[in-house]
Amino acid sequence: MPAVLNSVEQRVVLRSVSWETYARLLAENVGSSPRFTYDRGVLEIMSPSAEHEWYNRLISLLVNLLARELRVDVLDLGSTTFKREDAERGFEPDSCFYVAHARQVRGKTRIDLAADPAPDIVVEVVVTHPSLSKFPLLAQFGVPEIWNYDGSRLLMYWLTGSEYVEMPASRAVPELTAIELTEFLELAKSMDSPAWLDEVLRRFRESRLNRQW
Repeated sequence: MPAVLNSVEQRVVLRSVSWETYARLLAENVGSSPRFTYDRGVLEIMSPSAEHEWYNRLISLLVNLLARELRVDVLDLGSTTFKREDAERGFEPDSCFYVAHARQVRGKTRIDLAADPAPDIVVEVVVTHPSLSKFPLLAQFGVPEIWNYDGSRLLMYWLTGSEYVEMPASRAVPELTAIELTEFLELAKSMDSPAWLDEVLRRFRESRLNRQW
């Protein structure tokens, strides 16, 4: 049985922040826990809670586990910082994955979104009300798919034009559905890790077999 986790996230929004200040904060906090989102002078600083990070790592583990089962090449780049000075925007996802473009960016020590593709999937875990909506910013970067998890339900969104619309399954990995991943995440709340991983694989294989029929 998992321990009780702190659900309090710390979010602060600052306005009229220069790009230089944002860049300095990034440089001063390399490897530390705060995550920064910057959109043309508006800066959100988020310090994730234990609950937030537990959910985040569960989702990452699920993606890697099920991608391996499906023999899908997925490049997990975690909370990599993505930014463009010319657009005065930057973000650090909770998790992100390259799928269709995995081969294109694999091995790069620096990803430049002015030339390189955005992640195929960005994961946002929000266990408190967000101070700054990231959807418009991610749309500007051309992120095709967002997964949003609030601690009880995972929703998937696809970029259509300049806005995101909810969808039942991933476009990047169509075998992954929002309902099934939500069920798997709920299982993790009452099972130890080895048993949970075994049960996820058992249920996923069973559901794939049923769909083939």
